[in-house]
Amino acid sequence: MDTARLIYMANQIARNLAAQGEEVAIAATAQHLRDFWDPRMKAAILMADLGALHPIARSAVVQLATDTG
Repeated sequence: MDTARLIYMANQIARNLAAQGEEVAIAATAQHLRDFWDPRMKAAILMADLGALHPIARSAVVQLATDTG
């Protein structure tokens, strides 16, 4: 998986949902990752540099990490 592309995609999802408010956008971004990203994509984003993520995307990925243990 191309990590830069995954970061771009996660940031794009987060930006599109940001208008809903931070808390809702984080939950919706995390849910999108759960529902539509395959396991390889999720594993790769969990290993990525979280500093490159939009704050909403970063929080969503952290939430995703807690889901997977």
